[in-house]
Amino acid sequence: MIKRLTKTRTKYKLLCFPIYMEWLRLLLLLLLLTSLAITNHVSCSCSWDLEAGPSLELSQLSRELLDSARQPEFFDWLKRVRRRIHENPELAFEEHETSQLIRSELDSLGIQYTWPVAETGLVASIGSGAQPWFALRADMDALPIQELVEWEHKSRNLGKMHACGHDAHVTMLLGAAKLLQSKSKEIKGTIKLVFQPGEEEHAGAYHMIKEGALDKIQGIFGLHIQPLMPVGTIGSRPGPFLAASGRFSVTIHGKGGHAAFPHLATDPILAACSAVLALQQLISRETDPLDARVVTVGMIEGGQAANVIPETVRLRGTFRSMTSEGLNYLQQRIQEVIEIQASVHGCTATVDFMLEKMKPYPATVNDEAMYKHAKNVGETLLGEPNVKLVPMSMGAEDFSFYTEKMAAAFFMIGTKNETLDPNTIWHSPNLVIDEEVLPIGAALHAAVAISYLDNIDAAVTY
Repeated sequence: MIKRLTKTRTKYKLLCFPIYMEWLRLLLLLLLLTSLAITNHVSCSCSWDLEAGPSLELSQLSRELLDSARQPEFFDWLKRVRRRIHENPELAFEEHETSQLIRSELDSLGIQYTWPVAETGLVASIGSGAQPWFALRADMDALPIQELVEWEHKSRNLGKMHACGHDAHVTMLLGAAKLLQSKSKEIKGTIKLVFQPGEEEHAGAYHMIKEGALDKIQGIFGLHIQPLMPVGTIGSRPGPFLAASGRFSVTIHGKGGHAAFPHLATDPILAACSAVLALQQLISRETDPLDARVVTVGMIEGGQAANVIPETVRLRGTFRSMTSEGLNYLQQRIQEVIEIQASVHGCTATVDFMLEKMKPYPATVNDEAMYKHAKNVGETLLGEPNVKLVPMSMGAEDFSFYTEKMAAAFFMIGTKNETLDPNTIWHSPNLVIDEEVLPIGAALHAAVAISYLDNIDAAVTY
């Protein structure tokens, strides 16, 4: 019995031995892979995680920055700066006094900057000067609009107004500069502050890039006021956010004459009307219904008397798409349609897309990782319910040029206050914003930049 039991045990051991060896082999392989993963993580100099959720450090940083920006002395300074800029609006590439104000404030803070860039722009630097570099951007120009809001700090420049909130954008970035300078020794890299001219129709961002102002920058963040969102909220979306946009100017040439004898004239007004109607078919019959595109003729000018057929008619309009391919298609077809419609009516047409004077804007496409990073910071600063996922918009922004060059995120920041006029929107002569947005924007800018560099630094080679 004992001998038979011994043989059974021996046979069992022999059968199990290969299984033991296989387990041992798998265990050694697992240990080797773990070792390699740790080694790769420690030695990696370029991988970083912007998608991690809010940390205790980020919560403390965000709260500290916002509390500082809301201190009465700090907040009063922000309001004074914004109101000085609002009183003195300047159009694209004419922002000389606005640029001087910015430089004066940076000088008082002891912040170095490069000026001029793209005529009136400047780029300030805070931190060690070493890589990595991260940028924050504000646009400076105003609009050719007569302000109708009656208040102490109404625009003093006839026919000019900060009706798109760029006065607030500059102020929030100067506020961020003050917050960042107080922490300059803690910044793990360099933060560039981009004060950009000519956003309204003149592609100032393109010119800043062309002059090398954003070379060697890994990422950028920007804010734009949103008068329809309450103060204390922000919103954006990953991927395509704002449309690509172009403009066109058309002159249709005919033969003038008396309205009583139209057969002796060649009527450019009739040709212009046909062209405007035909352009709408580019959207209704040539565009996928699920693909967002726009063609709008916003100006028609022709004739000075009711009984005279004019010699020429002028049109101006805009076309938009969420993709560069869609924009290029519309540009080609707009020219074809207008020229053919003019020809059908015996006229000729010249179509100018103003490619240099008013360079077309590409679509604004948020980098997904950068969007998630800014979203995490916003949720930490303002609370998760106050960070909104907003729909795509056919509005356009020249921040899009930055999104083509580097990882970028562009967010809307709410300025609505029900006790003020709640129904105004951008480019309105009645635009009113709640200045409580200023410390929020300043703190958000600073927190996004500091935490970005902290996340990169965490993965630098040891």
